[in-house]
Amino acid sequence: MNASTALAAENPSNPTDRVDLLIERYGGRTPRYTSYPTAVQFTPQVTAREYVAWLQSLRRDAGAVSLYLHVPFCDRMCWYCGCNTVVVNRRSPIEDYVSRLLREIDLVADTLSQRLVAGSVHFGGGTPNMLAPAEVGAALAKLAERFDFGPDAEIAAEIDPRTLTAEWVRAAADGGLNRASLGVQDFDSSVQKAINREQPFDVVARAAGLLRDAGVSSLNLDLMYGLPRQTLKGLEETIDKALALSPDRLSLFGYAHVPWMKAHQKLILEDELPDSRLRYEMQRRAAEFLEARGWRRLGLDHFAKADDSLAAAAGEGRMRRNFQGYTTDEAPVLIGFGASSIGRMPQGYVQNAAAVPQWREKLERGELPVARGVEMSADDRFRAEIIERLMCDFTIDLAEVCGRHDRRIEDLADAFERLKPMESDGIATVSGPVVAATRDGRDFIRSICAAFDAHLDREATRHSRGV
Repeated sequence: MNASTALAAENPSNPTDRVDLLIERYGGRTPRYTSYPTAVQFTPQVTAREYVAWLQSLRRDAGAVSLYLHVPFCDRMCWYCGCNTVVVNRRSPIEDYVSRLLREIDLVADTLSQRLVAGSVHFGGGTPNMLAPAEVGAALAKLAERFDFGPDAEIAAEIDPRTLTAEWVRAAADGGLNRASLGVQDFDSSVQKAINREQPFDVVARAAGLLRDAGVSSLNLDLMYGLPRQTLKGLEETIDKALALSPDRLSLFGYAHVPWMKAHQKLILEDELPDSRLRYEMQRRAAEFLEARGWRRLGLDHFAKADDSLAAAAGEGRMRRNFQGYTTDEAPVLIGFGASSIGRMPQGYVQNAAAVPQWREKLERGELPVARGVEMSADDRFRAEIIERLMCDFTIDLAEVCGRHDRRIEDLADAFERLKPMESDGIATVSGPVVAATRDGRDFIRSICAAFDAHLDREATRHSRGV
C-alpha cells in the first residue's frame, strides 16, 4: 500500500476526528511565505557590494518602487511580539537613529544611477509613532527630496494606539500619510494582561478618530488569534468591537509562539495558550463570522470590505504578498531602510544589519548597512511565483507558469509527489496542471505551498505553526 492510499484509508468519517487528523498532518511548523526564498535562506554571502550593483541596475522606466522604513523602538515590550524591536525610555537613541536613517536614505539615493519614482512608503516597527512629530516629518521630507512621488502614492504606517498623539498624526498627514494599521490584537482585558498590552477600546477609538479627522482615507485593524486566555466567544466579541470602528480592512494573524527566537515570549504561560484544535476553530470561526457580515476573506488572514481596493485586486488576480502581508502593491522593487529592514530587488533579497549598533557602524563608515541576503536563481523565481499565487489565489495553472519561465511540468515532479497525500486528505486538488486548495485546504495553504519549496528543511522546527 503506497502512502497516499494509506492516508485515504486512515481518513475517519467523523468530521471532528478528520479535522484533528488534518491538524496533525498539516498544522506543523511551516514558513509564512512572505518571501521565497524565505529569510532562513539569507546568508552573509550577499554583501553591500552586491547591493550596490543591484541598486545601480534599477531604471526609472521600469516602474515605481516601494520604500520601507523600519523603526525598531517601543516604549513597552508586548510579550507576543515577534518583531525586531527594543524598549527605550529616552529620546536620545531615537534621535540618533533618525539622523542615521536620513543618512541611509541619502546613501541609497546617491548609489542609484537614476532618480526613481516611489509608488508607496511603509513605516513598520516596532512603533513608528515613537518618532517625534518633527522626526516623522523629516523622514517623509527626505524621501520626497530624493524620490519622486505620484499623486496616487500610498503612504502607510503601523501604529500603536496607546502612544498616538494628535501632533504625530498631523505631521504624518502633512507628509502624505493616507493609510494606517492600528495594532489591536484583542480587546479582552484578560488577554491583554496575559500579553502585556493593555489598551481599552476607547484608546483605539480615539486613535481611529484622530487619523480620520486628519484625512487618512484607509484604516486597517490588526487582530490576532492563538493568544493566551483567548476563547471563541471572546474573539467574536473582539471582532464585533473592531467592526464598530468601521475599518476598511482587518488582519487576523495567528500568534507565532517562538520563545527560542524571542526570549520575551517566555513570559507567556504556555498552559494558557490554546491548543492546535482551538487555534484552528478560532481562525475558522472568525472567517465565517466576518463573511456572514459581508466581508471578503482574502488570502490566508486578511479581510476587506467588498469595495476596498484589496478586494478588487484579489478578484482580478492582482493581489500580492510581501513582508507586510497581503497588498495591492505590485512594484517589483522594495528598498528597505533602517536596522533589520529587508529589500527586494530583481536579483534577490537583501537585509540590513538587525542590531542598531552594527547598522549604525556601517553607516558611519559610509557603507550600505547590509548584513545578509540571497541571490535568486531561475528556479527560485519559478517557484516564488507558484507559491505567491497559491498564497493569494488558492489556485494556480502550472502550465501557464511553466510557459512564462521556460520550464516543464516535469520539473515539478517532486511537488506533485508531495501533493498526493494532500489530495487523498481532501485539502488539495490536482487536475492536470491546475492545483487548487479546497475549502478545507485554505486553512492549510502554507503546507500546500511547502510542497513547492525546494529549500525547506522538512525536519526543522524554527517556523511558526501552520494553523
